[in-house]
Amino acid sequence: MTVGIFPLPQTEGGLPPAARAEVPGTGVAPTLVTARLILRAQRVEDFDAFAATLATPRSRFMGGPLTRREAWLWFAADTGGWALSGAGGWTLERRDDGAVVGQVAVAKPDYFPEVELGWLLHDGFEGQGYAAEAGRAARDWAFGPRGLATLVSYISAGNAASIRVAERLGATRDDNAPRPEPEDLVYRHTAGASGANA
Repeated sequence: MTVGIFPLPQTEGGLPPAARAEVPGTGVAPTLVTARLILRAQRVEDFDAFAATLATPRSRFMGGPLTRREAWLWFAADTGGWALSGAGGWTLERRDDGAVVGQVAVAKPDYFPEVELGWLLHDGFEGQGYAAEAGRAARDWAFGPRGLATLVSYISAGNAASIRVAERLGATRDDNAPRPEPEDLVYRHTAGASGANA
């Protein structure tokens, strides 16, 4: 699969926004394009669907259900991560009709031992391959323009669907890695590993 970064106009700083996103502290989320999805910067109008997903029992594997306030803190952290660390969250927009199907992030909150590749899909969009498609694009950006050599996915042991996505992306379980929560499983994505460019 080919992942594209939209060519964007030059800015006052001389670099296009997509290039500036590769430098920590610039605050710019690159726009990535896959066969069916656009991974774009999160917008405030994306928050209602994000909060609704995190308020349901489906979010139990991500610390939920969460209140709207708790969801806002997560959403704002993934948005602000671009300015603080040169990585963060993207909204997943379906190319053919503009539907917002979920979120993917390459992020490292302060309490995470390593940079994580994470994903969530909104109700009704599961089982269609969107998480793997978006995860692959985000991972390839992290290993390419962002210059990382490894990522992890922290996954609850009972979250079989996310484990399948991680394995589909070529990640392998790393039982020796530190984790933010003792019960989390860690799946490691390594640049150049089998499946890393699948």
